[in-house]
Amino acid sequence: MSHSPTLAVPPGTPAPSSRPPGRRRANASIRRQHRAAYLFILPFFVVFVAMLVVPLAYSGYLSLFQTKLIGGERFVGLENYARAFGDPGFWEGLGNVSLFLVVQVPIMLGLALFFALALDSRRARGSRTVRLLIFMPYAVPAVIATLMWGYLYGPDFGPLAQIARSVGLGTPQFLSPDSILGSMMNIVTWEFVGYNMIIMFAALRAIPAELYEAAEIDGAGQFRIAWSIKIPAIRAAIMLTVIFSIIGSFQLFNEPSLLNAIAPDAITNSFTPNYYAYNLAFINRELNYAAAIAFLLGLVIAVVSYVVQLGDQRRERRERKGLS
Repeated sequence: MSHSPTLAVPPGTPAPSSRPPGRRRANASIRRQHRAAYLFILPFFVVFVAMLVVPLAYSGYLSLFQTKLIGGERFVGLENYARAFGDPGFWEGLGNVSLFLVVQVPIMLGLALFFALALDSRRARGSRTVRLLIFMPYAVPAVIATLMWGYLYGPDFGPLAQIARSVGLGTPQFLSPDSILGSMMNIVTWEFVGYNMIIMFAALRAIPAELYEAAEIDGAGQFRIAWSIKIPAIRAAIMLTVIFSIIGSFQLFNEPSLLNAIAPDAITNSFTPNYYAYNLAFINRELNYAAAIAFLLGLVIAVVSYVVQLGDQRRERRERKGLS
C-alpha cells in the first residue's frame, strides 16, 4: 500500500487562519469604527469625570469631616448628616421647595400642555409667532428675569404698585413674607412654560396624522382627540418635563438669592436648601456641613424622581392590563 508524502512544516510557522480574508477585513473595519467612536466620546467622559464625578467625590469626602478652630479637621463620619436631620433651617428650606413643587409645577406644566395642544391643533393663527413669543422668556437668563420681576414687584417704584395705587387698590405686597414664595412661582412659571411647551409640542408633531383623521371620521371632536389620543401619546414627554421640574424646584437658588437684596425680611438664609448650603459654605464657612446638606438634597431629589417614575410606570401597566 502506498502512502502520500507528508510535507514537513518548519518550527515556528503560524497555523493558517480558518477565517476568510473578507471576514478578517470586516472585523478590522468594525474595530476601527469602535476605536473612532470611543475617541469621539472621550472628551465628554473626561469633562464628565473632571466636572461632576471628581467634585461629587470630594464633596462626599468633605461631608465626613468637621473643621474647628481648636483641633483642626477631624473625621466625624455621619455626624453632619445627623445634624442636618435635626436642623430647623434645613427642614424650613425643604418645606418651602416642597410647597413650590406641589403648587407651581402643576400650574406650569398645565399651561405648557394647553399651549402645546392649542398650537398643534393648527387652528391658531400665526402659530409660529405665538410659539416664539411663548418660548422667548426662556431665552432670558434667570438672573435678568429675577431682577426684572423684582423691579416689577417693588412696592415703592414698581409699575404694578403704581398702577394699583392709581386705581385705589393700595400697594400690593408681592415681596412680603407671606407672598414671596408665590411671587417666585410666578417668575419661574414665566421663565419655563415655553421650554416645557416646546418639548410637548415636538412630541405632538411626531404623532401620525392618520390617527386624527380616523378619530374625526368616527365623530370625535378636538377635545376628545386631545384627551384620548394626544395626551396618552406624549406621556413620555410629559414625564420628562415632570422630572426636570422636580429637579429644578429642589435646586431653586437664583430667585431667593437675588430677591434677598430687596426683600431681606421675607427671605431667610435657609429659604431653600440650595440657598442654605451656599450660605453655610461661603458665609458661615461651614464647608463640611454644607456638603452634607447638598448630598441630602441630592438624595431627596433622587427619591422623589424615582417615586414619580415608578408611579407612572405602575399606572401605565394597569392601563395596559385593562385594555387587554
